[in-house]
Amino acid sequence: MIRAFLVVAVAAIVIAVAWWVSGLPGYVSATVSGVTFEAAAPVAIGLLAVVMLLFHLLLRLLAWLLRLPGRVGGWSARRRRAAGDEAVTRSLVALAAGEAEDARRETERARRLLGDTPQTLLLAAEARRLAKEDSAAAEIYEAMADRTDAAFLGLRGLFRQALAREEWDTASRIARRAEAAHPGGTWLREERGQLAVRTGNWSEALALAGPDAPVADFAIGAAEAAADPAEATTLAQRAWKASPGLTPAALTYARLLRQAGRESRALDVVLQAWAAFPHPDLAAFALAPVTDRLEWVKVATRLADRNPAHPESHFLLAKITLAAGQTGAARRHAEDARRAGLTQKRLWLLLADIEVEERGDSEEGRAAQRDALLQAATAEPDPLWRCESCGTAQPAWQPACRACNTAGRIRWGGPTRLVLPSPG
Repeated sequence: MIRAFLVVAVAAIVIAVAWWVSGLPGYVSATVSGVTFEAAAPVAIGLLAVVMLLFHLLLRLLAWLLRLPGRVGGWSARRRRAAGDEAVTRSLVALAAGEAEDARRETERARRLLGDTPQTLLLAAEARRLAKEDSAAAEIYEAMADRTDAAFLGLRGLFRQALAREEWDTASRIARRAEAAHPGGTWLREERGQLAVRTGNWSEALALAGPDAPVADFAIGAAEAAADPAEATTLAQRAWKASPGLTPAALTYARLLRQAGRESRALDVVLQAWAAFPHPDLAAFALAPVTDRLEWVKVATRLADRNPAHPESHFLLAKITLAAGQTGAARRHAEDARRAGLTQKRLWLLLADIEVEERGDSEEGRAAQRDALLQAATAEPDPLWRCESCGTAQPAWQPACRACNTAGRIRWGGPTRLVLPSPG
């Protein structure tokens, strides 16, 4: 409605102006090279308007002709861009489908149409990698790494190649370059953490540890590798506080305290660790400086009192009292350990030793020893360090499993039992 009103208003104004011009009196004359032109004023004004309109149209035509090469170039560029985008899409489809030859052909076409952009270079490198042309892929990744707009993409590709070749030092060096190119990247932080675990760089693993990482395990490894005793003690203390029940954490911290002459504090750490999770190595550490066998019993009793109901406490007292010649007490503690649930091979072997010490070479003693040894042959295996992730037994505790490279899963215990589902 408003548009129609405007059209009517403009038409009325034009008609009014034309009516006014048609009523103007007088003539207009012009002489050019001796030729005189004369016309009435309304006609002259009309001719002037026509000339101005034609001049305007001529200028528009000239401007269009001047812009024509740019228009043709833009049209050609848009066609190339559309064809290049189509090649990129086909490249992505070929890569997703695992079609190496199609991926390489389409990525080369995309590079011809769009040039060496970060996108086309990345697609070309991935196509080469899919075709097992690692050297060609590495060249493209290197070219990307030298560009400011694609450095991280290129370094990531080189990093993955180094990991695949298990060139850990090269991968670490590339990771540092990638960190400089794109600081704080979550993916890179996780990859650097895994690489630090693989290479045993526990200080870096600890520095890169996330909220769910095994901080205590990393801190133990870093403490054992630290050259400065004070730094090592600080790291060991951090590990122990993070996981008081982790035996290696307590032993590492206690060992450093003992080396520093703080024997009382070292023993206190071991006592607290025994209260949390009794372990034979804790007892061995506490008894190491003791030479008198009767004193062994006192130290062992002090440990056992921190966790008196635990089978390991009963077993420790049985071993120590037997070593001190107290066979009656040894038998009593061994039976207590069995009633507390310890039925492993080591208990039956200990009972066999008790029979030898108590009954000697008598017929009754040999029979009891035979029974104990038969029980040991079919008893549960003794506990050991084992990876909870893959189940591999370990000769000693370490921050990460050597078989599956999983960190923080080496724990003390018996073999993992396979639980089969019930029929039906």
